[in-house]
Order: sequence, then structure tokens, then C-alpha cells
Amino acid sequence: MTKNDKPSDALLLADFLPYRLSVLSNRISRSIADGYEGRFQLTLPEWRVMAVLGEEPDLSAGQVADRTAMDKVAVSRAVNKLLETGRIERHFANEDRRRSVLALSEIGNEVYSEIVPIALGYEAKLLEHFSEKERGQLEALLMKLNQSQIEVAED
Repeated sequence: MTKNDKPSDALLLADFLPYRLSVLSNRISRSIADGYEGRFQLTLPEWRVMAVLGEEPDLSAGQVADRTAMDKVAVSRAVNKLLETGRIERHFANEDRRRSVLALSEIGNEVYSEIVPIALGYEAKLLEHFSEKERGQLEALLMKLNQSQIEVAED
């Protein structure tokens, strides 16, 4: 066997779906972040926290971590920075006064409303070369892949 010969069960990262998805996701996220980081002094993890809270306020930090699939330490750091900069607020949940939850502040809502068009514009550019049929297929495949991942993780 030569150096370039690979056994059939060798891991080839260029063909390994989890690796390819991760690299693509990182590239897309980095490109979107380039549109707001400098202007708003906001890191990617901070934006992810804000994006989740912009869509669904009054979540705990743990719920934010679950929805973003981010490490709890990264979420904690982002939350602390966002609290420090006044972009989010912490208060007690209406249904359970012992549980603290997070929401965008007035300043956070302003930043959120400025970044959303940047993110949506980037998404539109990504998808502009896809037909409506291809967009539907992509959505269906992503949903199927997500469900498959859930099932595999449960095994």
C-alpha cells in the first residue's frame, strides 16, 4: 500500500458529512458576522444569543444554550457581556419567581432590528442561485437530516 492509498474504511474529511456541514456553517456564520461585528462590537456568540432572544424572549441561559446548540460556557460569556453592555436584561420569570430569564433590552432591540436585515440579505444572496424547487428540497433535506441527527443521538 502506498502513502496515497487509503483503506475503504478510512476517514476522508472532504467527504465526511459532519465535517463538511461544520465547515460550511462556520464559513457562512463568519461571513454574516463580518457584516456586523465591527459596526456593533458584537461577537458571533453574542449575536446568536440576541437572535434567539429576539425571536423568543424570557428564556433562561440554559434554554438559549439548547436552542443555539452552543456550549453553556460560551453562552454564559456572551450573556455576561450582553448584560454588561446593556443589550439584554435579566429578570424573574412571571410563572416562577425563582427562575431568572433573559430578554433583549431597548438597546438590544435596536441592535437586533439593524442586524436582522444584514443576516436576511446574506441568506437571500446564498439562495439566489437556487430555484424555488431547490429551496424546497433543501429545506426538506435539512429537516430530514435534523430528525435523523435526533434519532442517532438518542441511540
